Amino acid sequence: MVRLFLCGDVMPGRGVDQVLPHAGDPRLYEPVVTSALEYVRLAEAASGPIPRPVAPSYVWGDALAELARRAPDVRIVNLETAVTASGEPWPRKGIHYRMHPDNVGCLVAAKLDCCVLANNHVLDWGRPGLRETLATLRSAGIATAGAGGDLAEASAPALIDRGAAGRVAVFAFGSTTSGIPKPWAAAADRPGVRLLPDLSDATVDEVAAGVRAVKRPGTLVLASIHWGDNWGYDIPAGQRRFARRLIDGAGVDLVHGHSSHHPKAIEVHRGHLILYGCGDLLDDYEGIEGDEAFRGELRLLYFAKLDPSTGALRRLTMTPVRLRRFRIQRASLDEARWLGAMLTREGRAFGTRARVIEDGTLTLE
Repeated sequence: MVRLFLCGDVMPGRGVDQVLPHAGDPRLYEPVVTSALEYVRLAEAASGPIPRPVAPSYVWGDALAELARRAPDVRIVNLETAVTASGEPWPRKGIHYRMHPDNVGCLVAAKLDCCVLANNHVLDWGRPGLRETLATLRSAGIATAGAGGDLAEASAPALIDRGAAGRVAVFAFGSTTSGIPKPWAAAADRPGVRLLPDLSDATVDEVAAGVRAVKRPGTLVLASIHWGDNWGYDIPAGQRRFARRLIDGAGVDLVHGHSSHHPKAIEVHRGHLILYGCGDLLDDYEGIEGDEAFRGELRLLYFAKLDPSTGALRRLTMTPVRLRRFRIQRASLDEARWLGAMLTREGRAFGTRARVIEDGTLTLE
């Protein structure tokens, strides 16, 4: 089996950046909050003091032991922040995330293989900020997908070779439904993100052409998509159809969806895994009020085992965690049960349910 670690949004910018060893300029250009230190204050008011500066590995907390225990062959996250000290804030955009490049060690600490960049924050500090993000991750030995110096680079998959474990090709795409501005689209002569024009069959055909160029026996293909609203469990019919068509018509083995701030329903379509929304993993939202019904403080680490010859899902287990003081902690048994009940409720329409097993993790049935 090929073992994958997946999660949703990793956002070590803004407030999180301020507690890391090389805090960047805290100035913000938001309508209300003018300093990233305010998000640190909110988190501390909710959960207690955060030591400063913390070690680069601090934010991962209990996730590091779980990653070591699971020993995935490939580790993939959606990195939803610019990694830059340069650039200007994108005009008329309400929120701008960035992490100082010298804090890239917090990504290295989790031994990430690929950071997906086709999202609505990677160009928050303009195209100079994107260029520095790409260069910083490249220097750290982390592959990227979904953004680049031109359309060809933004469309190219990250190719992760694991020898006997096979090869994983990660294609990444963004949708304007997640808030990505249309001017962020990469072009032949312009850096940017790989923006989907729509969710039509013609777009599936475009994806299929890219997949055909890299797929061969022993290569698993993952399509990572940033789409949809931040809150709410609804999965539009267009997303469902597009995800299934990627599997049926484009040769994609797994669809990795993100943008929602909380986990959403899971589907297994003709043996292949579709994660419609993985939820946040790391962010600085602690202490921010609103939308409490979604239990946004609860998150999931996704561990998928795939058959290398067919790409079919053999097992999906999920480790429930929570964020406290900007640090990942194992969730309690009651919190794991809440997540399991939610995934079972939302998965009913897709024929899936989540069961809590003895060690407090979840398994998909």
